[in-house]
Amino acid sequence: MSDQRYRINPDRTIPWNNLPKLPIDASFYRDLDVFEGLGKAKAALGKLQGRSIAIPNQGILVNTISLQEAKASSEIEHIFTTDDELYKAFSDEANQIKGPAKEVLRYRESIWTGHQYLTEKGNFDLSYFELVYRTTTQFNDGLRKPFAQTYIRQGGSGPNAGKPIYTPPRGEGVLEELMDNLITFVNDFQKPEIDPLIKVAIAHLQFEAIHPFRDGNGRTGRIFNIHYLVHSGLLDLPILYLSKYILREKEQYYTNLAGVTQRAAWKDWFLFIFRGIEETSLDTFQKITDILNAKEAILQVLEKETSIARPESLLEAIFTQPFTKVKHLVDKKLYAENTARQYLNQLVDLGICEKRKISGGDYYLNLELYRILGS
Repeated sequence: MSDQRYRINPDRTIPWNNLPKLPIDASFYRDLDVFEGLGKAKAALGKLQGRSIAIPNQGILVNTISLQEAKASSEIEHIFTTDDELYKAFSDEANQIKGPAKEVLRYRESIWTGHQYLTEKGNFDLSYFELVYRTTTQFNDGLRKPFAQTYIRQGGSGPNAGKPIYTPPRGEGVLEELMDNLITFVNDFQKPEIDPLIKVAIAHLQFEAIHPFRDGNGRTGRIFNIHYLVHSGLLDLPILYLSKYILREKEQYYTNLAGVTQRAAWKDWFLFIFRGIEETSLDTFQKITDILNAKEAILQVLEKETSIARPESLLEAIFTQPFTKVKHLVDKKLYAENTARQYLNQLVDLGICEKRKISGGDYYLNLELYRILGS
């Protein structure tokens, strides 16, 4: 029996042009279990925010953690690269990067391009979504055309592989109207008065149901999540990413999406998202703590056992990205080339870094940072 409070999708093979507009009926989230999950998620998010604002060099967070998000989110879309390939690509010049690593770094670029756009514009609009989509995919178009025959199909190799499991809306003016409604909803911080975490859960599902672009909707929707948390004041910087959680729970993620469209099962969806925010916040908090502890321990070694000049600056550099090159230190005007090479080789002798020769170049891998990010 369908829930009369929310119009479900009766036929997965035809465009769902009757996708209900926002807001949804408040009774879907005014539930004790939902509020309990919400409370745990907000507490964990608050703990992460408190930890992150105490870090003097935010670049340590925004570079390292966003790389892991970009990698996990791309893997959801079957774009795979190794940590070594990704970290090497991040440390190289942009015109040298090719293959999957380049796609992953485009995702990371989208995180920061979108963040900067919202900082300047102050609100979400269609241009924001198109900017994130274009930066991520490198396509230059915008909303899907009415003639585009877009289906979400069953994956895998089973008997139902390739069959449509959902057909997003399409038609003249349909996507424009639905996106306008979504944008109005996310920009309205007064009416209706909905907690931002409830709101981001609703908005993410609505965006994926609209499926406004021909490609990159999943990645664009996941980037929107973090931008909304920052825009609503729950975080200062985009450092919380759900993609690792979604990748681990990928089957459940799609099951819960379908549960809303086919059975109005909003409660399961809220609980899934809140659990992801809670787990991811605590995991990110621990990663930040581990990075800072490792940095402090290594600083003590450098001060006690070496005569390296400005050891704090050297550590800031090697903890900003896993792979460091002599050129990085020279370009930052920290040291002359020979001094930079000498100091990095000292870090190798101390077991802090590992020197790797890749494609004829010398790369210095921060072993502790590499371990922490991979955990």
